[in-house]
Amino acid sequence: MREALQRAAAWLAQRGIAAARLDAELLLADVLQLRRLDLYLQLDRPLASAERDAYRQALQRRARGEPVQYIGGRAAFRSLMLAVDRRVLIPRPETEQLVERVLRWARGRPDMTAVDIGTGSGAIALSLACEGPFVRVVGTDVSADALAVAQANAAAVQPLVPLEWRQGDLFAPLAGEVFDVVVSNPPYVDPAAAATLPPEVRDWEPPVALFAPDGGRGVLRALVAQAPAHLRPGGLLALEIGEDQGAEVRAWLEASGAFAWARIEQDWTGRDRYALAERAGP
Repeated sequence: MREALQRAAAWLAQRGIAAARLDAELLLADVLQLRRLDLYLQLDRPLASAERDAYRQALQRRARGEPVQYIGGRAAFRSLMLAVDRRVLIPRPETEQLVERVLRWARGRPDMTAVDIGTGSGAIALSLACEGPFVRVVGTDVSADALAVAQANAAAVQPLVPLEWRQGDLFAPLAGEVFDVVVSNPPYVDPAAAATLPPEVRDWEPPVALFAPDGGRGVLRALVAQAPAHLRPGGLLALEIGEDQGAEVRAWLEASGAFAWARIEQDWTGRDRYALAERAGP
């Protein structure tokens, strides 16, 4: 196994894969159904013929630019291991921090309800159901394919909290319902900036989950406009945003007159990444 890993990492590096060693390890761990850490406990183990063939195929897919998570069919998100494929965006560490902010706000507040707009793989909705004080969580998505992935992940995770999945654009499937939390990691990339994205993002992940009209602002603007009708007084709106969108989103929130307070918070790199606002009282 040691020699196979070394050769694989060198082969990926020659083909321009930046994290060649890491990707080689992750792919081998997937093939062997091991944790990456466990590879180092078995480095002297020889690979069976079928394992070598499967590893070779996985490496070829990575060399063509396919993300490691799609090749292995899974992605880690907080305490969860989720199934992912090209029907859904790969959940990212930035979004884990969006969930952390919602959980921090919800702490000590009993019997919360939440809706995750544009749920994709169900990462946010499932994390809230598993970790937070929520008695009901709803996930919506415009894509029936994405909801199929979310439903499969829910069946695997089996949270104790009731979960509902609804198809439709933004708040359309909610029919006037109100929640204590509205959370979303919406598409917020300007289509004109597509060429600047890494190829494994631009060429593999679903465009509907990445790009938004109006220079990437269109979906965020709609969320800010429509969320107050679906938030209880004192409820939280939590959005992931682009690093250059903070000032605009805060201005929209404040201009709406629907929120008692609004603020923009940064990710661990110091970039604007989260818009948080609390619904004003009656």
